[in-house]
Amino acid sequence: MSSIKVLFFATLRDKAGTRSTEMEVPAGVTILQLKAMLVEQFPNIDGQLMEHCLASINHEYRFDEDEIPANAEIAFFPPVSGG
Repeated sequence: MSSIKVLFFATLRDKAGTRSTEMEVPAGVTILQLKAMLVEQFPNIDGQLMEHCLASINHEYRFDEDEIPANAEIAFFPPVSGG
C-alpha cells in the first residue's frame, strides 16, 4: 500500500464536498483504477464525469493507464465547456 493525496478541482470539488483527500492505495494502481475508487468513496461523483476528467501526477498530465507512484499528488480536472 502507498499513501497518495488526491486534489479535486472545479465541479469535482463541489460534488466531492472537499478540496482534497488522502488515501492508501495498492502498489501499481492506475489512474483508471483510482477513478473507480473515488466514485465508490464519493457517491456524488458519477462515473461518467470521472471518465472524462484529466488527471495529473505530481503536476504532469497523465493517462488512465499510468501507474501512480507512492506519495504522489494526483489532481483531477473535469471537462470545461465554453464559447
